[in-house]
Amino acid sequence: MTVTPAAIVCDLDGTLLDTLEDLADSVNIVLAEHGLPVHPVQAYQYFVGDGASVLITRVLPEGSRNTGLHAACLQRFREVYATRWNLKTKPYTGIPEMLADVSRRTIRLAVLSNKPHDATLQCVAALLPSITFDIVQGQVEGVPRKPDPQGALAVAHALHAAPERCWYLGDTATDMETATRAGMFPVGVLWGFRTREELEQHGARVLLASPDQLPGLLDGGGAG
Repeated sequence: MTVTPAAIVCDLDGTLLDTLEDLADSVNIVLAEHGLPVHPVQAYQYFVGDGASVLITRVLPEGSRNTGLHAACLQRFREVYATRWNLKTKPYTGIPEMLADVSRRTIRLAVLSNKPHDATLQCVAALLPSITFDIVQGQVEGVPRKPDPQGALAVAHALHAAPERCWYLGDTATDMETATRAGMFPVGVLWGFRTREELEQHGARVLLASPDQLPGLLDGGGAG
């Protein structure tokens, strides 16, 4: 089995927090305002994960992805989401307990998300208030978004942890590729937005079916 990590870095949306409905509702409001087709909530499992700009590109009809419309929808999405980001969003069942277990060990704990940095800080503070993270990092200008490894490597450096001693928990191909490219150990979670097949195909070394499997993995046991 793998060596006990010095640090665990977690994705946010789809890994720690179930944000799908609030994201979907906010984008659909914007699309409807512009007279564009809306999408079912479950379709957003494949629209999200790569930042707000990419999200808006994916939801716009192919023939409507001009720069002006994209910019207008992106700005309006940010306005709408800021007012309703916490209506339905909540931690997945078992996440606070999983994180508390990690906190009790000599393992550093961090969040690295493609969500804008201020929104990442807001979500973590409001919805995971009992957990002390060493670092909470969202998307900031000048740092390429995941799966570019630059952000993950910067987090590892700030944690004083060698990348190979870091585990990265995430629910999408983007997360598994981030971990692999940064030299971290990729741990896929199956309660989030994507499938087992996607995670395996993009480098997951271990899959967790539920948050309560992580303590056993840290103790040297197996997972899904």
